[in-house]
Amino acid sequence: MKETRKASLLSRIVWRLLKALYDSQGFKLENHPPKLKKFILAGSPHTTNWDFIYFAGAVQEVGIMPSFIGKHTLFKWPMTNFMLDMGGMPVDRSAPRGYVNTVVDKIKAADEIALVIAPEGSRTSDGRWRSGFYHIALGAGIPIVPAWVNHETKAAGFGDPVMPSGDFHADLAKIAAYLKSRRPDCERFDVLAAQARGELEAPGKKRD
Repeated sequence: MKETRKASLLSRIVWRLLKALYDSQGFKLENHPPKLKKFILAGSPHTTNWDFIYFAGAVQEVGIMPSFIGKHTLFKWPMTNFMLDMGGMPVDRSAPRGYVNTVVDKIKAADEIALVIAPEGSRTSDGRWRSGFYHIALGAGIPIVPAWVNHETKAAGFGDPVMPSGDFHADLAKIAAYLKSRRPDCERFDVLAAQARGELEAPGKKRD
């Protein structure tokens, strides 16, 4: 039987504050994500620091305990329990098996996991997605659930799960088509669709 411990007081306070901030902004979810034991939640577009507030509040609203990848050095005492309670997954990027394989191993060892990733990588992205999230999903054999947010209308939602087939561009095209259907005004999703057609390379491709 797995040992359980009570979440730290700090993490419980932070989660409540994040939910209160989310509620104060009036965000509305169009739908809830599918009920899956393991999946990658790929959120886009990543354009503002409020994205984290939205994510933290939305996952609480739909009853998901999210996980996120963090540099292993951030999990040292006295932050260890807090980082773990917030959903942190410590990963040593210099591990012999490599970054992707290390994350895949952790996913396979978990009973349930909703790994949240912002595939654009940063708020300054032009809309192209890094491919690391895809290789993780493919290696772990879990689906990718696309999620979107519109800060102007305070609306957000989740798409159907996409099981990686091994054809990155074909699967990315499915994701791009869904996101474009929800945000036809979003130029970043036009760029994503162009990437799916093979017209643009993934950023940081040499590091994948």
